[in-house]
Amino acid sequence: MKVARRGWIGLLLLAVTLLAGCAPTQTVLRYEVETKQPVVWPPAPEIPRYRYVGELTGEENIRAEGGSGLGDTAVKALKWLVGLFSERPEAVILQRPQAGAAGEDGRIYVTDVSRQAVYVFDEKAGKLLVWDKALEHARFEAPIGIAPGANGEVLVADASLGLVTRLNRDGIPVGSFGKEVLKHPTGLARDPARGRIYVADAHAHQIKVFDDTGALVDTFGKGERSEAPGEFNSPTHLAFADGRLYVSDTLNARIQVLAPEDGKALRVFGRRGLFVGDLTRPKGVAVDPAGNVYVVESYYDHLLVFNAEGELLLPIGGGGSGIGEFYLPAGVWGDGRGRIYVADMFNGRVVIFEYLGEGT
Repeated sequence: MKVARRGWIGLLLLAVTLLAGCAPTQTVLRYEVETKQPVVWPPAPEIPRYRYVGELTGEENIRAEGGSGLGDTAVKALKWLVGLFSERPEAVILQRPQAGAAGEDGRIYVTDVSRQAVYVFDEKAGKLLVWDKALEHARFEAPIGIAPGANGEVLVADASLGLVTRLNRDGIPVGSFGKEVLKHPTGLARDPARGRIYVADAHAHQIKVFDDTGALVDTFGKGERSEAPGEFNSPTHLAFADGRLYVSDTLNARIQVLAPEDGKALRVFGRRGLFVGDLTRPKGVAVDPAGNVYVVESYYDHLLVFNAEGELLLPIGGGGSGIGEFYLPAGVWGDGRGRIYVADMFNGRVVIFEYLGEGT
């Protein structure tokens, strides 16, 4: 048996040698999914406004390109040989994605409450990184909200740890705040012009405002359940756009648009109901440069698109795992290239759409 094992090891070493000369030259991030016909919303004969682009699931999005066919074959052979002598490694895949953010550097950051980590899809480097440290001596427990911070940092709200942590570009914790102030932080948003960080404290029924140093500077809401404008019942997700703060007031089944200076309600829309477009359990909220407001209706598995006045423009979704379907979706966010991302939580993926504009 030992002789046979040595023979296999020798073969493995030979494969490694072959790989050294013909391995692929680079890895790239790929999320596009080819379909026979473009999948768009609304469907024909209406003018399409959104197009399905693809999805992020994990290590499957990182692919080798630029090498010879022999190199790719050798990689597969090496993986097979290694598998004979070792346990199969756990796949690096999204499990229960909660929310996300797009960095100016092209990175896509996704929180995963089941994996207890932040996934970093780095398009420029062609890499997938997994950050699981919230503090120097503590791992994430329930990371939910995430947003770009000052000086290239990434802010992550951990509902179980009861704080917001600050990570540098390498995912190394460089500080935290809110430990003695926050009960159950979920959503995050930042006003880069004023250096204000807004945190949805779901169990406190408040929005708490910090400066970039982590000092508490204001609190929106009385701290008890209320349906009054500017008050909350378990707010979960936040977005900041065009000088306004958007709040998913989840158990009040509505979206509130607030003045970021004092928390005054400028607009409130949404209602409970049984029809598509009603907000039974709104979660993620985002706003694109055209002023469209995106709301994840998690109970009915929809992404709802509203105009700036809160009027329903278009529903996308329905329960399932196919293209344009969701299973308990959570967060939604956009980037600077007209793409909209949805954390499709129980399908273990991030679904990507492209906004085609009004003149398509």
